[in-house]
Amino acid sequence: MITMDIHKVLSLLPHRYPFLLIDKVLEFEPNARLLGLKNVTFNEPYFAGHFPVRPVMPGVLIIEAMAQATGLLAMESRPEEVGEKALYYFVGIDRARFKRPVEPGDQLFLAVTVRHVKRGIWKFAGEARVDGRIVATADIMCTARDF
Repeated sequence: MITMDIHKVLSLLPHRYPFLLIDKVLEFEPNARLLGLKNVTFNEPYFAGHFPVRPVMPGVLIIEAMAQATGLLAMESRPEEVGEKALYYFVGIDRARFKRPVEPGDQLFLAVTVRHVKRGIWKFAGEARVDGRIVATADIMCTARDF
């Protein structure tokens, strides 16, 4: 089983604090699937305003965390396509659903699976879980473009 620590994640993703939303990769199968982990802490900057009475991780950031997981999967699966001179862009989302809130102290597990790749467009199924329960699902499309 292939894993990635934070150093490997940082070497692949261009995101940095406060927008890096993956702490490590627990499982990776090239061209197939990836399981990432985000430790959600009270110190996250968005909790100050979302919501002060009951802090909840914004749904768009859960989707962004899934998209970052797809980036790691694509970059490590096909570095010749999604390499150092390209940025990996989020280009579409379908069927996003949110089932329950994500709060400080939660461990957010991000599972993404390749559905298919055609003409440089990657399509993935994404699922986010906390304590084994689904908190969000989405179909995500991404592509790499030279910068």
